Amino acid sequence: MATACRHPRVRIVSRHEDTEYVECLECGEVFDSEEFRDMEIEEVAETENAAEDN
Repeated sequence: MATACRHPRVRIVSRHEDTEYVECLECGEVFDSEEFRDMEIEEVAETENAAEDN
């Protein structure tokens, strides 16, 4: 099974009203910047939970 891209590098590709759309420069996935922020928050929470378990 392939590992999921963590989207380490993104660029803004479009802005529409109050939403920015970004593209991952690694895998090419396009998503809104709010989703990207949510992914970062989830990643930090997972890292903190893993540290607490040890």
